[in-house]
Amino acid sequence: MAHGTFHIGESDFLLDGRPFRVLAGALHYFRVHPDQWRDRIRAARLMGLNTIETYVPWNEHEPTQGEFSAEGRLDLARFLDLVAEEGMRAIVRPGPYICAEWDGGGLPAWLFRDGASGVRTADPRFLDPVSAFLRRVLEIVVPRQIERGGPVVLMQVENEYGAYGDIPRPERERYLRALVEIYRGAGVTVPLVTVDQPTDEMLAQGSLPELHRTGSFGGQVADRLRTLRAHQPTGPLMCSEFWCGWFDYWGSFHRTTALAPAVEALDALLAAGASVNVYMFHGGTNFALTNGTNDKGVFEPTVTSYDYGAPLDEAGRPTEKFWAFREVISRYAEVPEIADGDLLAPLAAAPADVPLVPVAALDDLLDPLAATDTARVPTMDELGMARGFVRHTTRLAAGSEPVVLDVGEVRDRAWVSLDGRPVGVLSRDRREHTLVLPSGEGELRILVEDQGRVNYGFRIGEHKGLLGPVTVDGGEVTGWRSVVVPWEDLPARISDRADAASRPVAGATVLRARVELDAPRDLVIDTTDLGKGLVWFGDACLGRFWRTGPQHSLFVPAPLTRAGENLLTVLDLEPTGAQRLRFADTLLLGPIEY
Repeated sequence: MAHGTFHIGESDFLLDGRPFRVLAGALHYFRVHPDQWRDRIRAARLMGLNTIETYVPWNEHEPTQGEFSAEGRLDLARFLDLVAEEGMRAIVRPGPYICAEWDGGGLPAWLFRDGASGVRTADPRFLDPVSAFLRRVLEIVVPRQIERGGPVVLMQVENEYGAYGDIPRPERERYLRALVEIYRGAGVTVPLVTVDQPTDEMLAQGSLPELHRTGSFGGQVADRLRTLRAHQPTGPLMCSEFWCGWFDYWGSFHRTTALAPAVEALDALLAAGASVNVYMFHGGTNFALTNGTNDKGVFEPTVTSYDYGAPLDEAGRPTEKFWAFREVISRYAEVPEIADGDLLAPLAAAPADVPLVPVAALDDLLDPLAATDTARVPTMDELGMARGFVRHTTRLAAGSEPVVLDVGEVRDRAWVSLDGRPVGVLSRDRREHTLVLPSGEGELRILVEDQGRVNYGFRIGEHKGLLGPVTVDGGEVTGWRSVVVPWEDLPARISDRADAASRPVAGATVLRARVELDAPRDLVIDTTDLGKGLVWFGDACLGRFWRTGPQHSLFVPAPLTRAGENLLTVLDLEPTGAQRLRFADTLLLGPIEY
């Protein structure tokens, strides 16, 4: 891509000195298999977009403080280079807070272990690690700015900061200016923007005079633009998050935006001369345990699919919204011709179902030598965990009569057993923290699941696990042994025991299945018959399933598959006795709510 310039003019963005309307689409590289990035980027161009926008998730790039990675699925440089190869521009939003319904809003769990991080302020306990992270990201982005022949034309400072907390304005400005200094000091020359929902309070609190304000909204276009213009009197108007759908949480519906109002809102934005970033153009998948949660008084963990009701669905196929948005865009800009084969064809017919064989109890795969002994039950954060599962064990000696078990707070789900027999479940979403044990004697085991760290609001940074005390009939239980579940390499820990099919397993169970394929291909696993847990395809964790819905499928990207036999591993925490694993020829995202 040739060197150029990109500036903010009196009323327009200026590309090489000429007015330029940004027609962008959000595409998060970390939610898409890297070998499928090009397909999704090209589809955006074919819908008529000229720019790709992405967040940068701090906690993925630096899961351990000081250990930064930008390889494989985190190869931001490769992603931006592919954007350039497709002749498109790029907007990069490194946060450090990104929300995005992503685990912890992108903020790494290690920030909060001491309980006093000064989050999203100029407090050195927060700003120092932020500075180190941003400098590593900017080493990738700065050489790819438009003035250096790259695709990057805009960068965002923070993210919806006007909606965060009760921080005095001087402290807000001090923090934002510190971030600007990091960007400019690292060589960022492209315009810097902020985004907030277009209310007077949020727009006033979330930016600085020297930063260009943009808005995030999905309707009421004229009113939203009017409010935005009052706070950004010059330069281009931009809806940098045009919400064309929504995210889903477990136990609800598949939520999206109806086609007609979405089309009407997009048309109104473009008719007003505004620039736009369609959020999301393609949502992708919250692979492994990367989903976030919301808790504004009700705990709502986000599902694995980030389909978002987007123009390109979770599997990368164009939806009705794709064609409708393309038609709207064609009224205001040239759109490319689409030839046969330019877009992915519908998913092929599903393979036949295959046997699903139990091979081990989860407890059998845990290493007792890796246990941590404590007096009081520890949180996950005290054990150094960012996400996952932990099993706590202790001995009770309170007599043979039934007793009441009480946990101070459960974050987020706990399976209780006594002498190896399941007793019950305690769950945060149902506000459960007590149950009756059939006896006060025996070995008490509690398996705890983190269902995703809060990504929005005042509960960002909260610790996970069991927040004690744990009591039996009012007396605190002490003397705990805790083992972190090695979920990331669980498939490698399982011996290949096909003869275990008839062995009953109580509680959390690991199962295996094999599927034969003629060639690599995208697949959809139908999880309707399963309980709650995770699925791996080969060594790659696809994410969570849960019979509570709405989602009852897991997407398998073609690059994970191969011709011949493919091995699947299932961890079912609430096994149903299912003996077959099924596949589908469509995404099973649940009943729709508009």
